[in-house]
Amino acid sequence: MIARDRTAIRRNDLSRPIRTALRDGALAANAEVLDYGCGHGDDIRFLAEAGFNAFGWDPAHRPDGLRRNADVVNLGYVVNVVEDPQERADALRSAWQLTGCLLIVAARLKSDLVLKDFELLEDGYVTRLQTFQKFFEQQELRDWIESVTGEPPVAAAPGIFYVFREASDREQFVAARYRRTIAAPRIRISDRLFEQHEAQLQTLLTFMTERGRLPETDEISNGEELTGIFGSLRRAFQVVRRVTGEEQWAAIAEERRSDLLVYVALGRFPRRPAFQSLPRDLQRDIKALFKTYKSASTAGDALLFEAGNMARVNAACSDSAFGKLMPTALYVHVTGLSRLAPVLRVYEGCARVLTGDVAGATVIKLRRDEPKISYLGYPEFDTLAHPPLEFSVRVDLRSFNIKNRQFKDSDNPPVLHRKELFVPEDYPGREVFDALTKTEVGLGLLDESQDIGLQRQWDETLLRKGVRLSGHNLIRD
Repeated sequence: MIARDRTAIRRNDLSRPIRTALRDGALAANAEVLDYGCGHGDDIRFLAEAGFNAFGWDPAHRPDGLRRNADVVNLGYVVNVVEDPQERADALRSAWQLTGCLLIVAARLKSDLVLKDFELLEDGYVTRLQTFQKFFEQQELRDWIESVTGEPPVAAAPGIFYVFREASDREQFVAARYRRTIAAPRIRISDRLFEQHEAQLQTLLTFMTERGRLPETDEISNGEELTGIFGSLRRAFQVVRRVTGEEQWAAIAEERRSDLLVYVALGRFPRRPAFQSLPRDLQRDIKALFKTYKSASTAGDALLFEAGNMARVNAACSDSAFGKLMPTALYVHVTGLSRLAPVLRVYEGCARVLTGDVAGATVIKLRRDEPKISYLGYPEFDTLAHPPLEFSVRVDLRSFNIKNRQFKDSDNPPVLHRKELFVPEDYPGREVFDALTKTEVGLGLLDESQDIGLQRQWDETLLRKGVRLSGHNLIRD
């Protein structure tokens, strides 16, 4: 007999699905949260302590708990412990029926499966504790969620999906992923009219930086006030443009157009939304920057086609202004992802559509010879001169398979060299990384690159050369 009650564990922190939703800003401060299948109620307790109105129900541990409509419903690692496929679908369907805005669904993936003391049962396994576990492929989980709810889910992370009640909320969330942070143009010349109304004009300046277009009067808090002062928002912007310079705003508009193009290109997965289902601000962005949704979609399809052409990907990798270029891949720090050419952003985005954001990823490996993306975790990238690899998540864009590897407990993990190559020029500490590499090259430490990629061999190289590392400095023994 399957003992479902044994699958609930006690935790000293929020569960991974709830942490992910908080990271993504998917849990509004005033949201009501239902934990459907809450186990011992740890998420409820921690959310309540954080000021959320959280409640939950569990058939084994909290059968009398509240099970009613809520803004956000968390179905965290519930469906994978139900051995009957129909009952599993019923659990998802029931949670979705109670969802006002957002449903969070989390399940274990096949990449987590270690076949030890497991026996086959139905489409899953029975553990030695007589609990059941169904392990999904990421794409399988996505397809199953959509088949039950009727809505296309958004990958938040490996094994975690968001299902939005409103299509406009879904598209708003997805589009924000590809909108980069851009600094507002600096004031170059003085202007009495600008200085007189600088406080009021700041909202216009901020909006233009964020969207790359003029707002409608109702899109900024003081739109009517600015219209009253200057006659129109366009005239108000003319004053801003006069003191900042025309070319800066042209560059910002082009950057925002590029961000929007990446979003539209990736909107093909699983299917591009109808224009009417987009939130009003996105509709206005498209009209301002592309004139029509059709022209934006045509450009997006062309870019997506480019990202599927490995010759084009290879060329873009070779032309990248930063990143460690190797014979089969380009390695870039995650902070530089948004600065890559649009074709590479879409190439990586195809993987992220499948996996969501990989928590803790530091470096992204873009294969140049076959469509595969890897997310590499180097938690000590900034602090250690040669940080060890803790984990990797590889996404095969042909098979949609995800492969996880853990190196945290390895006694000989891979280590990084030449860290300055991975990051953009303005990355904090890049000069320090570069200075260390030049010293190591001068001492011949990097001559035998094939022998220093693993921790043990690197340590032996340092010992043989009679040097040791202190922070990012080499010291002779």
